[in-house]
Amino acid sequence: MGADGVRNTLLEYAAKQPAIRVLQGRGAAYAVALPHSTTRVVVRHNRHGGLFGRITGDLFLAPTRAPYELDMALQLSKLGVPTPDVVAFVLYPPGGLLQRADVVSVEVTGGRDLAEILVKDGSAERAAALDATARLVAALTRAGARHPDLNAKNVLVTYERAYVLDVDRVVLGGSAEDATEANLARLSRSLRKWHDRFGARISERDIAELEANARRGAESAA
Repeated sequence: MGADGVRNTLLEYAAKQPAIRVLQGRGAAYAVALPHSTTRVVVRHNRHGGLFGRITGDLFLAPTRAPYELDMALQLSKLGVPTPDVVAFVLYPPGGLLQRADVVSVEVTGGRDLAEILVKDGSAERAAALDATARLVAALTRAGARHPDLNAKNVLVTYERAYVLDVDRVVLGGSAEDATEANLARLSRSLRKWHDRFGARISERDIAELEANARRGAESAA
Protein backbone atom coordinates (compact mmCIF):
# COMPACT_ATOMS: atom_id res chain seq x y z
CA MET A 1 0.00 0.00 0.00
CA GLY A 2 1.36 3.41 -0.91
CA ALA A 3 1.81 6.37 1.43
CA ASP A 4 -1.45 7.81 0.13
CA GLY A 5 -3.33 4.74 1.33
CA VAL A 6 -3.98 3.45 -2.19
CA ARG A 7 -3.30 -0.21 -2.86
CA ASN A 8 -0.72 -0.67 -5.61
CA THR A 9 0.37 -3.70 -7.54
CA LEU A 10 4.05 -4.60 -7.51
CA LEU A 11 4.33 -3.35 -11.08
CA GLU A 12 2.77 0.00 -10.16
CA TYR A 13 5.09 0.28 -7.17
CA ALA A 14 8.14 -0.49 -9.33
CA ALA A 15 7.12 2.09 -11.92
CA LYS A 16 7.40 4.85 -9.29
CA GLN A 17 10.87 3.98 -8.00
CA PRO A 18 14.06 6.01 -8.61
CA ALA A 19 16.87 4.65 -10.81
CA ILE A 20 14.34 2.62 -12.76
CA ARG A 21 15.22 0.85 -16.01
CA VAL A 22 12.32 0.21 -18.38
CA LEU A 23 12.41 -3.11 -20.22
CA GLN A 24 10.24 -3.77 -23.24
CA GLY A 25 8.72 -7.14 -23.96
CA ARG A 26 5.17 -8.39 -23.69
CA GLY A 27 4.20 -5.18 -21.93
CA ALA A 28 6.57 -3.01 -19.91
CA ALA A 29 8.71 -4.43 -17.12
CA TYR A 30 10.82 -2.49 -14.66
CA ALA A 31 14.27 -3.15 -13.23
CA VAL A 32 14.56 -1.53 -9.80
CA ALA A 33 16.53 -1.83 -6.57
CA LEU A 34 14.91 -3.61 -3.65
CA PRO A 35 14.16 -1.30 -0.70
CA HIS A 36 17.17 -0.87 1.62
CA SER A 37 19.27 -3.15 -0.60
CA THR A 38 21.70 -3.04 -3.49
CA THR A 39 20.01 -6.04 -5.10
CA ARG A 40 18.17 -5.18 -8.30
CA VAL A 41 15.15 -7.09 -9.54
CA VAL A 42 12.89 -7.13 -12.58
CA VAL A 43 9.16 -6.76 -11.94
CA ARG A 44 6.81 -7.75 -14.74
CA HIS A 45 3.12 -8.39 -15.18
CA ASN A 46 2.16 -11.73 -16.69
CA ARG A 47 0.30 -11.48 -20.00
CA HIS A 48 -0.80 -13.92 -22.64
CA GLY A 49 0.86 -13.71 -26.03
CA GLY A 50 -0.28 -14.38 -29.57
CA LEU A 51 -3.82 -14.19 -30.88
CA PHE A 52 -5.21 -15.73 -27.69
CA GLY A 53 -3.69 -12.88 -25.71
CA ARG A 54 -5.96 -10.34 -27.39
CA ILE A 55 -8.91 -12.05 -25.75
CA THR A 56 -7.57 -13.09 -22.35
CA GLY A 57 -5.08 -10.26 -21.79
CA ASP A 58 -3.60 -10.71 -18.32
CA LEU A 59 -6.19 -13.12 -16.91
CA PHE A 60 -5.03 -16.66 -16.13
CA LEU A 61 -6.73 -19.65 -14.61
CA ALA A 62 -5.95 -19.71 -10.89
CA PRO A 63 -3.34 -20.00 -9.53
CA THR A 64 -1.87 -18.58 -12.80
CA ARG A 65 1.48 -19.62 -14.27
CA ALA A 66 3.48 -17.77 -11.61
CA PRO A 67 3.90 -20.67 -9.14
CA TYR A 68 4.91 -22.95 -12.00
CA GLU A 69 7.46 -20.38 -13.22
CA LEU A 70 9.04 -20.23 -9.75
CA ASP A 71 9.23 -24.02 -9.56
CA MET A 72 10.57 -24.36 -13.10
CA ALA A 73 13.26 -21.71 -12.55
CA LEU A 74 14.47 -23.66 -9.50
CA GLN A 75 14.48 -26.94 -11.42
CA LEU A 76 16.32 -25.51 -14.41
CA SER A 77 18.99 -23.96 -12.20
CA LYS A 78 19.57 -27.34 -10.54
CA LEU A 79 19.89 -28.92 -13.99
CA GLY A 80 22.51 -26.42 -15.08
CA VAL A 81 20.33 -24.24 -17.33
CA PRO A 82 21.05 -20.52 -16.81
CA THR A 83 17.85 -18.61 -16.00
CA PRO A 84 17.25 -15.61 -13.72
CA ASP A 85 16.24 -16.52 -10.16
CA VAL A 86 12.54 -15.93 -9.46
CA VAL A 87 12.29 -14.48 -5.96
CA ALA A 88 8.58 -13.66 -5.58
CA PHE A 89 5.18 -13.50 -7.20
CA VAL A 90 1.90 -11.86 -6.22
CA LEU A 91 -1.63 -12.79 -7.31
CA TYR A 92 -4.42 -10.24 -7.70
CA PRO A 93 -8.22 -10.19 -8.14
CA PRO A 94 -10.69 -10.79 -9.66
CA GLY A 95 -10.02 -14.10 -7.90
CA GLY A 96 -12.01 -17.28 -8.15
CA LEU A 97 -11.18 -19.10 -11.37
CA LEU A 98 -9.31 -16.14 -12.86
CA GLN A 99 -6.40 -14.17 -11.44
CA ARG A 100 -3.65 -11.75 -12.45
CA ALA A 101 -0.01 -12.03 -11.42
CA ASP A 102 3.21 -10.04 -11.09
CA VAL A 103 6.52 -11.91 -11.03
CA VAL A 104 9.81 -10.68 -9.56
CA SER A 105 13.18 -12.06 -10.68
CA VAL A 106 16.77 -11.06 -10.03
CA GLU A 107 18.12 -8.66 -12.67
CA VAL A 108 20.97 -10.10 -14.73
CA THR A 109 23.57 -7.32 -14.75
CA GLY A 110 24.52 -6.22 -18.24
CA GLY A 111 22.00 -8.51 -19.90
CA ARG A 112 20.38 -7.67 -23.24
CA ASP A 113 18.09 -9.81 -25.30
CA LEU A 114 19.46 -11.57 -28.36
CA ALA A 115 17.15 -9.67 -30.71
CA GLU A 116 18.58 -6.30 -29.65
CA ILE A 117 22.15 -7.51 -30.13
CA LEU A 118 21.44 -8.88 -33.60
CA VAL A 119 19.84 -5.62 -34.69
CA LYS A 120 22.26 -3.11 -33.14
CA ASP A 121 25.67 -4.63 -32.48
CA GLY A 122 28.78 -5.33 -34.54
CA SER A 123 29.86 -8.67 -35.95
CA ALA A 124 32.08 -9.68 -33.01
CA GLU A 125 29.31 -9.06 -30.47
CA ARG A 126 26.76 -10.88 -32.61
CA ALA A 127 29.07 -13.88 -33.01
CA ALA A 128 29.69 -14.06 -29.26
CA ALA A 129 25.95 -13.82 -28.54
CA LEU A 130 25.14 -16.62 -30.98
CA ASP A 131 27.86 -18.80 -29.47
CA ALA A 132 26.43 -18.24 -25.98
CA THR A 133 22.96 -19.02 -27.30
CA ALA A 134 24.18 -22.31 -28.76
CA ARG A 135 25.56 -23.25 -25.34
CA LEU A 136 22.21 -22.36 -23.78
CA VAL A 137 20.31 -24.60 -26.21
CA ALA A 138 22.79 -27.40 -25.44
CA ALA A 139 22.09 -26.95 -21.72
CA LEU A 140 18.35 -27.18 -22.37
CA THR A 141 18.97 -30.39 -24.31
CA ARG A 142 20.96 -31.95 -21.49
CA ALA A 143 18.12 -31.08 -19.10
CA GLY A 144 15.49 -32.57 -21.43
CA ALA A 145 13.76 -29.16 -21.39
CA ARG A 146 11.52 -27.99 -24.22
CA HIS A 147 10.65 -24.27 -24.41
CA PRO A 148 7.60 -23.73 -26.67
CA ASP A 149 8.39 -20.01 -27.00
CA LEU A 150 12.18 -19.98 -27.33
CA ASN A 151 12.56 -16.81 -29.37
CA ALA A 152 15.15 -14.05 -29.77
CA LYS A 153 13.48 -11.94 -27.05
CA ASN A 154 13.52 -14.82 -24.56
CA VAL A 155 17.31 -15.25 -24.70
CA LEU A 156 19.15 -12.81 -22.43
CA VAL A 157 22.86 -12.45 -23.18
CA THR A 158 25.75 -11.09 -21.10
CA TYR A 159 29.47 -11.09 -21.88
CA GLU A 160 29.74 -14.52 -20.25
CA ARG A 161 26.60 -16.52 -21.02
CA ALA A 162 23.03 -16.65 -22.25
CA TYR A 163 19.98 -17.04 -19.99
CA VAL A 164 16.56 -18.40 -20.92
CA LEU A 165 13.53 -16.27 -19.99
CA ASP A 166 9.78 -16.85 -19.62
CA VAL A 167 10.19 -20.40 -18.35
CA ASP A 168 6.56 -20.74 -17.24
CA ARG A 169 5.83 -22.85 -20.33
CA VAL A 170 8.95 -25.02 -20.24
CA VAL A 171 8.31 -28.75 -20.16
CA LEU A 172 10.74 -31.29 -18.68
CA GLY A 173 10.95 -35.01 -19.17
CA GLY A 174 11.06 -35.43 -22.93
CA SER A 175 13.88 -37.01 -24.88
CA ALA A 176 17.00 -34.97 -25.52
CA GLU A 177 16.59 -35.32 -29.27
CA ASP A 178 13.00 -34.07 -29.23
CA ALA A 179 13.95 -31.14 -26.99
CA THR A 180 16.84 -30.17 -29.27
CA GLU A 181 14.82 -30.21 -32.48
CA ALA A 182 11.81 -28.42 -30.97
CA ASN A 183 13.94 -25.70 -29.36
CA LEU A 184 16.08 -25.12 -32.44
CA ALA A 185 13.07 -25.05 -34.77
CA ARG A 186 11.33 -22.42 -32.65
CA LEU A 187 14.46 -20.30 -32.16
CA SER A 188 15.52 -20.46 -35.81
CA ARG A 189 12.04 -19.41 -36.92
CA SER A 190 12.27 -16.41 -34.60
CA LEU A 191 15.72 -15.45 -35.91
CA ARG A 192 14.47 -15.51 -39.49
CA LYS A 193 11.52 -13.33 -38.50
CA TRP A 194 13.83 -10.76 -36.92
CA HIS A 195 15.94 -10.76 -40.06
CA ASP A 196 12.98 -10.31 -42.40
CA ARG A 197 10.92 -7.85 -40.34
CA PHE A 198 13.42 -5.89 -38.30
CA GLY A 199 16.70 -6.07 -40.18
CA ALA A 200 18.56 -8.31 -37.73
CA ARG A 201 21.99 -9.01 -39.15
CA ILE A 202 21.90 -12.78 -39.17
CA SER A 203 22.28 -15.10 -42.15
CA GLU A 204 21.19 -18.63 -42.92
CA ARG A 205 24.83 -19.61 -42.45
CA ASP A 206 24.78 -18.10 -38.94
CA ILE A 207 21.61 -20.02 -38.09
CA ALA A 208 23.03 -23.29 -39.43
CA GLU A 209 26.21 -22.76 -37.40
CA LEU A 210 24.22 -22.05 -34.24
CA GLU A 211 22.21 -25.24 -34.74
CA ALA A 212 25.37 -27.30 -35.36
CA ASN A 213 27.13 -25.85 -32.31
CA ALA A 214 24.09 -26.52 -30.09
CA ARG A 215 23.92 -30.16 -31.18
CA ARG A 216 27.68 -30.57 -30.83
CA GLY A 217 27.64 -29.04 -27.35
CA ALA A 218 24.87 -31.34 -26.19
CA GLU A 219 26.62 -34.43 -27.57
CA SER A 220 30.02 -33.57 -26.09
CA ALA A 221 28.54 -33.36 -22.60
CA ALA A 222 26.47 -36.55 -22.91
